[in-house]
Amino acid sequence: MARIAGVNIPTNKRVVIALQYIHGIGAKLAQEITEKVNIAPERRVNELSDAEVLQIRETIDRDYMVEGDLRRDTAMNIKRLMDLGCYRGLRHRRGLPVRGQRTHTNARTRKGPAKPIAGKKK
Repeated sequence: MARIAGVNIPTNKRVVIALQYIHGIGAKLAQEITEKVNIAPERRVNELSDAEVLQIRETIDRDYMVEGDLRRDTAMNIKRLMDLGCYRGLRHRRGLPVRGQRTHTNARTRKGPAKPIAGKKK
């Protein structure tokens, strides 16, 4: 089992698909990485040599922000917005949708399960 950026990569999947298990690497970046390292995207992870896995690991470490660093950076950006007290920061602080969605109905993912209000029924 290959371990890249602190994530165990599934061995029986194609390299392009397996790289997407790393937080911060999607389809486009996985394709880009395989082209940089000159590995055919249809090859399986278990067919890779140790040198190729090491080459992939070094490329990701050098050129991309993934996993812990990316999560920390995202959290710091949100914390900065909250500290500024801007509109987006206030929405994050209250746990409401940040990007202008309606909240009269829907928004249950951000707001949590519906709470009954006494005396609302007519």
